[in-house]
Amino acid sequence: MKNQITHSSKNFPENYTNFSTLVELLRYRSATQQERTAFTFLGDGKTELASLTYQELDRCSCAIAQALRRYLSTQPQCTDTAGARALLLYPPGLEFIAAFFGCLYAGVVAVPAYPPKRNQNLLRLQAIAKDAQAQVALTTTSLLGTIKRQFEQNSELTKLNCLTTDTLVERENFTPDPATPETLAFLQYTSGSTGTPKGVMVSHGNLMRNSEYMHPIWGFSSESVMVTWLPTFHDMGLIYGILQPLYHGFPCYLMSPTSFLQKPIGWLEAISHYKATHSAAPNFAYDLCVRKITPEQRATLDLSSWQMTLNAAEPVRADTLKRFTEAFKPCGFELATFCPGYGLAEATLFVAAVQHQKVPRFYTVQAEALAQNQVIDGKSEEKVQTFVSNGQPGIDIKVVIVHPESFTQCLPGEVGEIWVSGSGVAQGYWQRTEETQQTFGAYLADSKVGPFLRTGDLGFIKDGELFITGRLKDVIIIRGQNHYPQDIESIVEQSHPALRLGCGAAFTVEVNKEERLVVVQEVERTWRRNLDVEKVVRAIRKAVVQQHDLHVYAIALIKTGSIPKTSSGKIQRRACRVKFLEGTLDVLASSHGHRELPKPDGVSDKSLTKVDSS
Repeated sequence: MKNQITHSSKNFPENYTNFSTLVELLRYRSATQQERTAFTFLGDGKTELASLTYQELDRCSCAIAQALRRYLSTQPQCTDTAGARALLLYPPGLEFIAAFFGCLYAGVVAVPAYPPKRNQNLLRLQAIAKDAQAQVALTTTSLLGTIKRQFEQNSELTKLNCLTTDTLVERENFTPDPATPETLAFLQYTSGSTGTPKGVMVSHGNLMRNSEYMHPIWGFSSESVMVTWLPTFHDMGLIYGILQPLYHGFPCYLMSPTSFLQKPIGWLEAISHYKATHSAAPNFAYDLCVRKITPEQRATLDLSSWQMTLNAAEPVRADTLKRFTEAFKPCGFELATFCPGYGLAEATLFVAAVQHQKVPRFYTVQAEALAQNQVIDGKSEEKVQTFVSNGQPGIDIKVVIVHPESFTQCLPGEVGEIWVSGSGVAQGYWQRTEETQQTFGAYLADSKVGPFLRTGDLGFIKDGELFITGRLKDVIIIRGQNHYPQDIESIVEQSHPALRLGCGAAFTVEVNKEERLVVVQEVERTWRRNLDVEKVVRAIRKAVVQQHDLHVYAIALIKTGSIPKTSSGKIQRRACRVKFLEGTLDVLASSHGHRELPKPDGVSDKSLTKVDSS
C-alpha cells in the first residue's frame, strides 16, 4: 500500500457553481441578491461600524476599477492595464474587500500587504513592491498621510504613487474586464523568514476550485454565518474568511485582529450574538481565549450555533482542543466543532481538513521512533507524542509522502515530505522560473509521476488521514536524532507560568563543530517586574531534559511581542536565530550553559545574546 491519499470527485456534488471567475460570481450576487448584506465590520465584536450589500460592493468595485484604469492609462511604463499590479495597503475594515474586487474588475493583479505603521521597518514591504513591480498602491484617506511619510524614507517605495479608494463614486456604467479561470487574480506573498518573500500566483480558477473543495468538507450553505478576525491580506483571512461567504452567499461579520488580541471575549461574543455557524483561527487563539476569558464572561455566551471552526496556519495541538472544549462546553461548544486543517499559499489555501461535525482524531506515537522518522503506536509507559489529524484532502487533491533526498515514496509508517497535486495548486512564483520549477515541478523518482508541489512540510498518513509532524528545514538534529522545534517550544512554554504561549522559538547553533540547542522565549508582561530568572531557566532546562533528553545550551528570555513572526502569526525560527547570533533580540535575561546572566534595565549588552563558544 502506497503512502498517499487521493479523493475522487465522485464523492462530492458536481457543478456546485456555474461560475468560473470571482468577477462572474460577484456580478451574479449583485444582480440576484442586491439588498442582502454581504459584509459587516464590527468595532469590538458588538458595534456595527460599516456594512456592504452585494450591490454596494459591486458599485464600489466598479468605481475603483474605473479609477485604476484612468490612472494606469496615464503611466508611460504601463502599456496595458490588464495584468498590472496594485499594492493593497488597508487597515481592518471593508475598504480592502472593495479594493480587491476593484482590481479584479479592472483586470489588475491585486497584491495584498500589511499596511505600514509609524516607525516600522519597511524592508518586507519594499521587497514585495519591488518583486511584484507594483505600478500603484491603493489605500484609504485615513492612512494616506502615514503611508506617504513612510514611503518618503524609502528610495524604492517613494516611486510608488498612492490612490485612495474609500471616497470614489462610479462615474458611468462599467463593464468589468473579461476574465478566465487561467487569469491571474492576485499575488499572495509568502512570509519569508530571512530571504526575500515570493509571490504565489493565484488564478481565478485556483480560487473557485479551492472554494469547491471546502463546500462538502466544512458544511457551508446559504444559511451559514461567518465571524472572522483574521487579517484579510493573509490567505486564510481572505480565502476562508471573505471569499467563502461570497461563494455561498451568506453574511460575514469582520473584526480587526488587534481587537481580538486585546479582548478575545469580543470574538466569542460576536459568534454568540450573531448565531455564527463558522469561524477560524490559528491554534494560539484558542489558548488565548481559555487564559483570558473569565468564568463570569463565559456564563454570558451561547456557542450552540457554532458548527465548525477551522484550526490552521500553525501546528494544531491536542491539548489546546481539549482545553478549549472543556472551558466552553457549558456554553454549548462541542469538540466536533473543531476542524483541524492543513494548507499553504502555494496550494491556494486548502489541502486537507477534518470534515465538520466529526470529532478530530488524536494519534499517539513513540517519540524515539519518531526521531528516526518512524511512526509506531505509543504506549503510556513510554516517551510519547500526540498528533492531531488534519483529515483528508479535497476534490482531485492527491497527497503523497516522499523521502526528500531520494524523491521516492515513503512506506506506510514512515515520516516524509508532503507532496501535493491538484487543480488548487497555484501557477508558481511570480517571475521566479527556477524556484517555481524546484517547488512546483517535482516528480517521483520511482514512478516518474508528477508534477507535484513540494510543501517543505513533514508528515505521515495513518488510516487515510494526514498528520503533520513539522517543517523540513526547521527539524533539529542533535546527535543523529530528529527533534521538531514546535514540540520543544510547547514543552518550554508550559514549564513556567511566566512564559507566553505561542511565543517561543527553538533552533540550533554550531559550537565547536557541534549542534547545540537554543531556546528563545517571550515573557508575559505581567511577570517582568518580579521575574525570578533562575527559577524560570531551571524550569525550562528540566522540562526539556525530561521530555526530549536534550540539554539546552542557551536560553534568551525576551520582551513581550518582540519575537519575529510572520504576518499570519507563525514563529520565524530562522529570523530568530539570526537575531540571536547578531545580538539584536530584546533580551530581558539570558543563560548560557549554567550561568544565569540577568540583563540590567536600559543596558544593551549584545554579549548576553551571543553564543559563548569558549
